[in-house]
Amino acid sequence: MKRTGYAAGLILATAAATAIGGSMGMAAGTPTTRTTSTDGHRRDMPAATPTGPAVSCIPLVGIRESQVRDDWTIDFRTAGNKWYRNTLPYRCSSLGFERAFSYATSLSQLCNTDIITVIATGGGGGPRGSCGLGSFQPVELAKKLKK
Repeated sequence: MKRTGYAAGLILATAAATAIGGSMGMAAGTPTTRTTSTDGHRRDMPAATPTGPAVSCIPLVGIRESQVRDDWTIDFRTAGNKWYRNTLPYRCSSLGFERAFSYATSLSQLCNTDIITVIATGGGGGPRGSCGLGSFQPVELAKKLKK
């Protein structure tokens, strides 16, 4: 059996806000401060303190949320509010900008051998490129963003 998933922090956040009676919006053309360096790393990503050894896979049924941090980093929240930081072995161009990806696996787990595909969330839509995942490091995320 092949399992397919789709993850987008903005879409998940919008769905959660709508479910509790709120709303989220984005202003087009609003000036923003550049938060991503030229190497694809965000400067405002929350710091993560390892809480145990890295694992190769996490169960799909346990994944509650994913947050794309930049072209290199995805944080996964699992059941029990446990966070795993996945640092990709190579830069995944456009991942930090699009903040959406899909995956397909024949297992009941998402593993460091799996490939994600960046999904364009703007005008053109569709796939933008594929990238390999890294190991899943259990972490405690800092409440305050690092600057």
